[in-house]
Amino acid sequence: MAPLLTPERTETSQAQRTRTITGGALACEALLAAGVTTLFGYPGGAALPFYRELARYPQLRHVLVRHEQNAAHAADGYARSTGRVGVCVATSGPGATNLLTGLATAFMDCVPVVALTGQVARAAIGTQAFQEVDVLGMVGPITKGAFQLKSADEIPGVFAAAFRLATEGRPGPVLIDFPKDVQLVTVQVSDELADLAPASFTPALDATAEFALRQAAAMLASADRPLLVAGHGVAMAGAAEELRRLAEASNVPVGTTLLGLGVFPEQHPLALGMVGMHGTVQANLAMHNADLIIGVGMRFDDRVVGRPRDFAPGARIVHVDVDPRAFGRVVRADVPVLADARAALGALADVAEWRAYTDWWPRLREWADDHDGCGVIETESAPPEEAPTTPEVVRALRRVLGGSATLVADIGQHQMFVALHHGFDRPGQILTSGGLGTMGYALPAAIGVKSAQPGRQVWAVVGDGGFQMSAPELSTLVASNLPVKVLIVNNQCLGMVRQWQELFYDHVYSHSLLPQPDFEALARAHGCWATTVRRRDQLERALHEAALHPGPTVVDVRVPVEETVYPMVPAGSVPGDVRCVDAVDASLR
Repeated sequence: MAPLLTPERTETSQAQRTRTITGGALACEALLAAGVTTLFGYPGGAALPFYRELARYPQLRHVLVRHEQNAAHAADGYARSTGRVGVCVATSGPGATNLLTGLATAFMDCVPVVALTGQVARAAIGTQAFQEVDVLGMVGPITKGAFQLKSADEIPGVFAAAFRLATEGRPGPVLIDFPKDVQLVTVQVSDELADLAPASFTPALDATAEFALRQAAAMLASADRPLLVAGHGVAMAGAAEELRRLAEASNVPVGTTLLGLGVFPEQHPLALGMVGMHGTVQANLAMHNADLIIGVGMRFDDRVVGRPRDFAPGARIVHVDVDPRAFGRVVRADVPVLADARAALGALADVAEWRAYTDWWPRLREWADDHDGCGVIETESAPPEEAPTTPEVVRALRRVLGGSATLVADIGQHQMFVALHHGFDRPGQILTSGGLGTMGYALPAAIGVKSAQPGRQVWAVVGDGGFQMSAPELSTLVASNLPVKVLIVNNQCLGMVRQWQELFYDHVYSHSLLPQPDFEALARAHGCWATTVRRRDQLERALHEAALHPGPTVVDVRVPVEETVYPMVPAGSVPGDVRCVDAVDASLR
C-alpha cells in the first residue's frame, strides 16, 4: 500500500484577513500556489464539487481528454517537456483506476506528476459504495506516495507535500485522493496562500560523493577503453553541457540510452549512438569491450544489459544516480556515486585529461565502418510507386522539419526506427515511454507537450496499433485548438510482435495482423486535416503539407508489413552479440 504521508499544516497569522471557501476552491488555490497553470482531466460524480469550483478559476486551464489514462499521459508529456510537475484529474472508481497505467508509465521513467482523484464521501469509504475503490492500495508500487485528504484544513499542506515529493530525489508520480464531502465542506482561509511551488536548488556534492568521484576520476585516468553512457537523468538534471564538456575534455566516446537520446549530439565525432537491444553496433560493442563504463542517470535495465552476469565482463562500472536503490539492482556498481548528474559530470570534467586512446578509437571506427547501414534496406533505385520503408519515412521527417520539432514516439518498431535513424541533438527532442513501454502513449503525451510549448511543432509518431488505442484524442486536439501533427507508420500489424513471432516463434503470426479502419476518414470525422501516403514519391509532399497546415493533422503512411528492426541484441544475450542480419540462431528460439 502507498504510504499515507503526514501533511504539513499551515498556520494563519491573527493579523491576516480570512474568508470562507469550499475544499474544492481551496484545492484550486493550492494548485495555483504550486505554480500549476494546466490540468488534464475528465470529470465524474465524485469530482464534481472540485470541477464546480474549477470553473471559477480561469487561471487554471483544463484540457478535457477522452479517457482518463490519456489525462495521465498528457500530464506526463507536459512534465517531460517542461521539467515542471504535470497534473491530471479523474473521478473515483473507474476514473481513478484508468489513471494507473499512466502513473506507472511516469513512475518507470521518473516523471513528476500529481494525480488528483475524486473519492466517495468519508463516511462511505470502505462500504463498497458506488464507484468506490481503494486507489491508495492500488498505487503503492507505481507512485512515490499517496495522500487521502481527511479534512479541508489539510489541503494546503497535503498539496505542498505532494508537489515536493514528486520532484525531490528521483522524480515520480504522487496521488491525492479527495473525498467528495471534503470538496464540499467550507473552511476559513487567509486571503492568499503562501507559495507552495517546489523550491529550485543548486546541486552540490557531499563528502561521500566527492570521494567516489575522486575514485572515478582515477579510474578514468588509467582506463584504456572507457565509455560514457548517458541516460534520462542527464536530461532531467539539465546536464547536457557538462556531459559534452567531460567528453571533449577526455576524448571518451559517448553512448546514450533510449531516454537519453539528445543529451549528446548524435553528429558529434565522439557520439556512438544508442545502446541496448536495438542500439547501434558500435555502441553495443563498445559497451561489451570497455574496461571502464561510467553510467550517468541511467538504470542499467535489462534492455541495455541483457544477461547481467555476463555484462561488460572486462569493465569496472561507475554508476552516477540520485537514487541509492539504483546501485547494484541489475549489475554491480564498483563505484556508486550518489549525486546529481550535473554536479557529478561537472566535477569530472574539471579534472579530466585528454588522451588519444590510440588502440580504442581505431577499434570503434572499424566497428562503425564494418556495420555502416546495418538494418537499412537500400532504396535509392527503388520504384517510386512502391511503399516507403520506415527508415525512409523517419529520414524524410528529419529533412522536412530540420530537427526543429519535438517528436513523441509511441511503442514498437517505429519507435526503434525513429531512435536509430532520425538523429537527435538536443535534450527533449524526442519523448517516449521507455521503462513501461506503453502503447497509446504518444498522442496524449503530445497533447501535454503542445499545451506546454504552443510555439513548437509537436509530432506524435505512432504505429497503427498504438494509434487505435488513443485515436479518440483527435477530438481533444480539435476542441482544445492543439495543432499536433500525427504521423501513423502503418504496417497493418503489431510490428514488434510480428517480428518476435518471425524470429522466435516459428513464424506463427498469432493475432499480430491488425484489421483497421480508414484512418484518413476517421481523422476527418474528428475534424482533422488528413491524407494517406501509399507511394514513396508522395511522402515528402504530404509531410510538408501537414507541417504547414495550421490545425491538427494526420498522415497515414503505409509501409511494408515484413519490416524487421536491426541491429538487434536477442533477449537473454549480451551487447556483444548484437546482430545485423535477418537471422537468429535456432538455439535462441
